[in-house]
Amino acid sequence: MVVGLHTEFLTEDLADDGHPRSFEPTCPPGFNFAYDVVDRLGTQTPDRRALRWCNDEGERADYTFGDMKRLSDRAASYFLAQGVRKGDRVLLILKRHPQFWWAITALHKIGAVAVPATNQLLRYDLVFRLEEADITTVVCTLEGDVAAEVEAAEAETGRTLRKIGVRGQRPGWDDLDAGMAATGPFVKPAAQDLPTVDDPLLLYFTSGTTAQPKMVVHDHSYPVAHIATAKYWHRVDPDGLHLTVSETGWAKSVWGKLYGQWFMETCVDVYDFDRFDPARLLKHLEDARVTTFCAAPTVYRFLVGQDLGRYDLSALQHCTIAGEAMNPVVYERFRDMTGLELKEGYGQTEMTLAVVTNHWQATKPGSMGTPSPAYDVVLLREDGTEADVDEDGEICLRVPEGTRPLGLFIGYAGDPATTAAVWHDGFYHTHDLARRDADGYFWYVGRTDDMIKTSGYRVGPFEVESVVMSHPAVRECAVTGAPDEVRGTVVKATVVLADGYVASDALAHDIKDHVKHRTAPYKYPRIVEFVDAMPTTVSGKIRRVALRQADRSADGPAEET
Repeated sequence: MVVGLHTEFLTEDLADDGHPRSFEPTCPPGFNFAYDVVDRLGTQTPDRRALRWCNDEGERADYTFGDMKRLSDRAASYFLAQGVRKGDRVLLILKRHPQFWWAITALHKIGAVAVPATNQLLRYDLVFRLEEADITTVVCTLEGDVAAEVEAAEAETGRTLRKIGVRGQRPGWDDLDAGMAATGPFVKPAAQDLPTVDDPLLLYFTSGTTAQPKMVVHDHSYPVAHIATAKYWHRVDPDGLHLTVSETGWAKSVWGKLYGQWFMETCVDVYDFDRFDPARLLKHLEDARVTTFCAAPTVYRFLVGQDLGRYDLSALQHCTIAGEAMNPVVYERFRDMTGLELKEGYGQTEMTLAVVTNHWQATKPGSMGTPSPAYDVVLLREDGTEADVDEDGEICLRVPEGTRPLGLFIGYAGDPATTAAVWHDGFYHTHDLARRDADGYFWYVGRTDDMIKTSGYRVGPFEVESVVMSHPAVRECAVTGAPDEVRGTVVKATVVLADGYVASDALAHDIKDHVKHRTAPYKYPRIVEFVDAMPTTVSGKIRRVALRQADRSADGPAEET
């Protein structure tokens, strides 16, 4: 039985073809995802599967919505017994372990603020997070070295943390599973102690490239905005299985592994791995019979490098791509191999999908799609006026004074100046540049601080990267501006080669010629540098700022290869 729960929170204006012309998510006063979605489904459809979990060691477990209600109640009771209270900030470092789902649901029930984080963090990163977010409690995997890093950060800050572990034992750490088993029944807090819809729900640290991470805060209305994510973009099937490739430390995880999917009553597939292996992921898609799938472009780049014909992917109905802009060559290879079109979407940790190719829309390879009805999206020139068709502009959300659309963040915690720097004069500024074509489709250009000005031209790095990526020798590419005595700045391509290719001057010239013959001549990279690996943020995004800094700090101007 499907309850159709999401229909109570979403109003649609349907066109003749049955697809929505527009929609409006609605969050009622007092809404709480844990009580109004998880517990309600756990009561009305307790045997309906909510989570399928497995790992590379052969462990496998299924959890129903009834299980999720029961386990989150026990976790909430345990957290309260440990002294966790409404408003406390709790760091969750749980990789892809199933405990993440009932731990975060329990924190929603008691009004504590969940602060998801990746297990790749080291002492330096953790010191910053503990101090900036005033963390009181850490719930952490005891696999690997991250617990030791937490302890080192705790000692450096002089804080005394509640330390709760999963999947292992360690001195000084309580055991979440054992504690839940021994705790008494959960007693729902009194009305005055429950969180309101305006209270903080989530805090994410963004992975900055030029500064320390900022603290993005969302309130309890945020999950409602993700109904559209799951229904229109992911196209989840209530009787299917949805997999989004993301560790739980990233915002993409609640985009694709929690809120919208459970609103749609879809089972979330969790493949718990430590090291990404495209062949293993494909075997998992085959064995689990995944029906809808979402991943970053990097994942798809590796997948299309495999022989997809060796795997039975017949259950796969719909695929989406996000995280960084999609290269058309990846789209084309995946479509040719599977018959499935990748539907791209664009958003930020600060919001939900702002530009999207919904499942019924025609795909333009390389385009993000069209503005979501959830936001009033415009492209602005530097002077604040709206860009014309085929003109670059910054992606901005029009937010009239005194309003805030569902899904947009509250602000950066403890940093009103940075909040005001991106949210002012009736607009939220993303600092991402795009171009709108005559059909209303947006095409990603780059970050506002990544634009390259050379010989009087403005060159967007992504459009050059897309062409470089279509060369068979290129696995990964980052395009930046490098200093030049004559032109001031020239276009440079930093390249990681595909297997079987060896760096050489001849190959560099071949890549240049490849670009020259496929895009405007002024865009081709006058410098091609081969590297073994790219500098990346902790979330895996290429740090183009590091490449630019390396060029600026080198002795003398860059030389053409």
